[in-house]
Amino acid sequence: MILVRRSGAILAAAVLAALPAAAAADGIMLVQAGAFWMGRDNGPADEAPLHRVYVRDFWIERHKVTNAEFAHFLNAAGLRPPGSERRYDEDDADVRIHRAPGRWVADPGFERHPVVEVSWFGARDYCAWKGRRLPTEAEWEKAARGDDRLREWTLTVLRPYPYRTDGDREPYTGASGRVVVRGARHDDPADSLGLTRRRSYDRRGAAAGHHFVGFRCATSEDLGEVAPGGRSE
Repeated sequence: MILVRRSGAILAAAVLAALPAAAAADGIMLVQAGAFWMGRDNGPADEAPLHRVYVRDFWIERHKVTNAEFAHFLNAAGLRPPGSERRYDEDDADVRIHRAPGRWVADPGFERHPVVEVSWFGARDYCAWKGRRLPTEAEWEKAARGDDRLREWTLTVLRPYPYRTDGDREPYTGASGRVVVRGARHDDPADSLGLTRRRSYDRRGAAAGHHFVGFRCATSEDLGEVAPGGRSE
């Protein structure tokens, strides 16, 4: 009987060892490939027409980047690389990350709040530092609205709709054109809130932080997701 139990335990251990590793919920989720309805016909001209857009598989973070996460990045990469734009408007009254002796630190009580006053260049560099990128305009809207017709920096150059994934919209580089910001602001009136809302900034605006613009990262790399919100190690 003891031998049988021991054999059973060894077999069970072998089976468990062969199973995939448990998902680590690091806050990134898979949005599966497919078409969705983008834009609308009953709004501003730059949101029309309502049209279907096909997007490939991508992964996007569930939550915006926080003050604590961006402070960690600033400590690793610095406020401004030589010859480039400032990543963070550290002297703005709305910032919640400040320079302490020798390091950047999120203000107490604001560690998990979404970071603001990050320039487009800072958002781009943070995502690259994480091995990711900013989402495109189409990816952002698909993740936000799902497959039906029913707020943040993107990788997309402002162009009129219909949206084409094979055009010259991505990536914005800061050299020319205007970069799209998606989502509503916290101080917008209620009747202006909507998933199709589009704003844009030229290079000067992209090089500045804004108190109502946050960001999150995305990637097209197959992360081997095995559970919602998680990925295999």
